[in-house]
Amino acid sequence: MHPVLLAFPIPFLLGASFMVPDLVVELGLMVSAITLGILAVMGILARRRVILRQRLLSEAVPLLVSNDLNPAFLTDVDGVIAYANDAANERFTETSDESLAARLATVIANPDAVLYRLQSRAITMASAREDIVTRAGQYRLSVARVGPMMFLWRFDDLAQASAKTERASATLSLPMMTVGKSGAILFLNDAFRRLLECRPRAVSDVFGPDPIRSGDLHRIKTTGGTVDCIVAEVSGGPGRREIYALPAPPTTIGPWTEKQVSTSWSVIEDLPVPLMKVSGKGDIIESNREARMLLGVQSTENRRMTEMLDGLGRPVDDWVKEIFENKEGQASQFLQGKGDRQDHVIQVTLNAVGVDSDAHLIAVLNDVTELKSLEAQFVQSQKMHAIGQLAGGVAHDFNNLLTAISGHCDLLLLRHDQGDQDYSDLLQIHQNANRAASLVGQLLAFSRKQNLQPEIVDLRDTLSDLTHLLNRLVGEKVTLTLNHDPNLSPIKADKRQLEQVLMNLVVNARDAMPDGGTIQVVTENLVLDREIERDRAFVPAGEYVVVKVNDEGKGIPPEIMSKIFVPFYTTKRLGEGTGLGLSTAYGIVKQTGGYIFADSEVGRGTQFSLLFPHHDAPIADVIQHEAPVPTPLTSTSDGVVLLVEDEAPVRAFASRALRLRGYTVIEAECAEAALQLLSDPDLNVDIFVTDVIMPGMDGPTWVREALCDRPDTKVVFVSGYAEDAFGDGKTKIPNSVFLPKPFSLNDLTNTVQGQLH
Repeated sequence: MHPVLLAFPIPFLLGASFMVPDLVVELGLMVSAITLGILAVMGILARRRVILRQRLLSEAVPLLVSNDLNPAFLTDVDGVIAYANDAANERFTETSDESLAARLATVIANPDAVLYRLQSRAITMASAREDIVTRAGQYRLSVARVGPMMFLWRFDDLAQASAKTERASATLSLPMMTVGKSGAILFLNDAFRRLLECRPRAVSDVFGPDPIRSGDLHRIKTTGGTVDCIVAEVSGGPGRREIYALPAPPTTIGPWTEKQVSTSWSVIEDLPVPLMKVSGKGDIIESNREARMLLGVQSTENRRMTEMLDGLGRPVDDWVKEIFENKEGQASQFLQGKGDRQDHVIQVTLNAVGVDSDAHLIAVLNDVTELKSLEAQFVQSQKMHAIGQLAGGVAHDFNNLLTAISGHCDLLLLRHDQGDQDYSDLLQIHQNANRAASLVGQLLAFSRKQNLQPEIVDLRDTLSDLTHLLNRLVGEKVTLTLNHDPNLSPIKADKRQLEQVLMNLVVNARDAMPDGGTIQVVTENLVLDREIERDRAFVPAGEYVVVKVNDEGKGIPPEIMSKIFVPFYTTKRLGEGTGLGLSTAYGIVKQTGGYIFADSEVGRGTQFSLLFPHHDAPIADVIQHEAPVPTPLTSTSDGVVLLVEDEAPVRAFASRALRLRGYTVIEAECAEAALQLLSDPDLNVDIFVTDVIMPGMDGPTWVREALCDRPDTKVVFVSGYAEDAFGDGKTKIPNSVFLPKPFSLNDLTNTVQGQLH
């Protein structure tokens, strides 16, 4: 605030004292003047607090980073350096342009873009960092926001850090080398150089052309001959691997023993490879620190492998005994931990070494828990993909059957009125065909291949319309409550499918409370500032609408939680559930672009959370188009239809339905027959009605070829698969619409008439 603002109330005071005789107006002006004065003082105090806080930060940060070994800079929002520590001044020479970009230009080709990118992320997320690889080396640049106007930058030289690690490895008494992706030796410690008495260029110069197997016996080439050793290999970072040479049994004669490299177990105590020395009976003789940490024990003295590891389908003792007696080189097994480590999977590689009384096994351990978890996820995804394809194929065949059944039933209903004794039986057939079509729709929903009709939906209206039905579903023992956010955002979804998801969740909540309770349905807006990861799903940052269904039931045990979305998995008794409810809900939500998560505590209840992306378009902007009322056709001159369908029952029903409406129908059982008919230039066809998937040439392919000579012909595609069965082909075919199976007589005739008129 300027002093001018403090003087701003003075005219009001003068006006109140001399210009206005009315007492009420005078008091009003005086109050206004006092209020403005108070606001001016508050503004000045607030600005002084901001300036004082910024000054304290500017003084405190240099004290914190002054002795930092890595270069550190304090800059303003424009990148001008306010402070640089000693390491920064030593690493980067000062320039006439006191900006951070000018300092970093010596090591980074385009520092302005990197600095802008990191500073923008730091403004929104408080901090950011980025690894930068150049010809000069590999660096890490990090930034943290300190106050509204200042930024703290740190510069780490990763190559120097790696060199420090290599220098520490140089003093290791155990031979060690670092190998690059191409097999070139990047580093060789003193112990390895003493053993070889030369400096090889590639790993093949040391171990020969054969691949290196961790835990196996290998022969090293030295200037004095060959040396047998046990090799341990670990990852040394991106594109690197570290190879350690362990002493072979004492009976080995060669340059190793001549060079007097220690063979005691203490040599490999600090080796970053889990190793154990095991007897032929499965007793653990020795182990290093990494092995004990992996097994979760303080000591392996007087312990057996069977006490800490369990065979996956085979006793560990039998496997150890077989390897020890046969001595057939390397053998590997995946074993499971015990006790607190039972969720760990450990790959154990055994190698028989030594002779007579010194015969034993060397075990190389490797934690493959994450690898096995990823493998299980991949197998599960493959299984789900296969089941999804099966569901789609079954749904296609069923839709063809249901089209024929319901279609011919429609034809029969045209010849029977309600007074006919057969009318009720035909109606039952028709209703059950529709129920079967609904079940097929669930299969397609599970496989995420059902036809959706998305629209802008207000969940408050949807739930209000469902309230009566949901109350009937939950029964008298259960109370259903709805709690809406008054400013709930709209979403874009298929309203009918969304209602099915909500009904499935409410019914499951009711079944979880056989003695009664309360089901709460809560809707609210959610804003994610950053991406979140949950249940192997990544939810991007953005605005979402959340629907929560809470119950007070018995809850879901942890061992079952991972299976609840698996199709056909159910905990209900035979005949009470199909196991398709939650898997169908999952498929619908995912196809809508949303996310579904479950939280449960045994004995306290379960909460299902649905996240749908917020949609910007308001409900009022959505225009609902009324379906055109069909006008019955009375003559064959109103249109010629070329019907192409490989299923004879479906073709028979469709042709009869179209003829009843007055169309002239030409039938073809395959695409090739249709093209043969169209080769006659005198044949006039107004519209193609064709199946999408057929033996030989599919629907879009033959239609595209036919439209070359008949570009104005309209097209109706029908299929038991979803609309995306022919990918983007539909978008390339003009004047075409899609009609999913099963369709009724009215659906077919109305669609054809809508295309022609």
